[in-house]
Amino acid sequence: MTSAQHHARPHDADAADTAAQARVPADADTAPGGTRAEPDPRDAGPTIAQLEDRWRRTVAELDNLRKRFKRQLAEQARAERARTTAVFLPVLDNLELALRHADADPASIVTGVRAVHAQAVDALAGLGFQRIDTAGVRFDPARHEAAGSIPATDGVQPGTVTDVHRAGYAAGDGTLVRPAVVTVAQAPEHQQPTAAAERDEQDS
Repeated sequence: MTSAQHHARPHDADAADTAAQARVPADADTAPGGTRAEPDPRDAGPTIAQLEDRWRRTVAELDNLRKRFKRQLAEQARAERARTTAVFLPVLDNLELALRHADADPASIVTGVRAVHAQAVDALAGLGFQRIDTAGVRFDPARHEAAGSIPATDGVQPGTVTDVHRAGYAAGDGTLVRPAVVTVAQAPEHQQPTAAAERDEQDS
């Protein structure tokens, strides 16, 4: 055996081992011993059935929440109506009492009605409603409804409320329940500026 042949054999053996390793595919799922490992079902994520079950549970919870909220609103409305009714029951009692004594003493009915009226106004104030019935103030279209007008006199400025025909009411937060029906002082026609004059004044 020549020296060249002796040195070539280890090289050939290494090359053969490398080629053999290249022919074996690498498999990360292969378990020790050469068997293929089974996938863990927990690694696959939720199934369609599980997702559908979660969706049904969520829908049911939302429906229960909606029904509970609706019941709470209805209970609050009933409680508020009961509270308001309780405030006005004494007013009704006094009105019925005045009517029972009307035949025996007709003159007392006026006094009784006035007392009931004052009690009703106080009851509304206790519920947080403001009465709008003041004459002599500036007409406010947000709080007043003009039912008529009279010519302004020397002591009354145009646009002043001169008479209140029906009182208005506003809630405690300023929300208008109904406007006050009023009469408003109006400047005589010869003193009222025309539309052309108003435009000229705005342009100047």
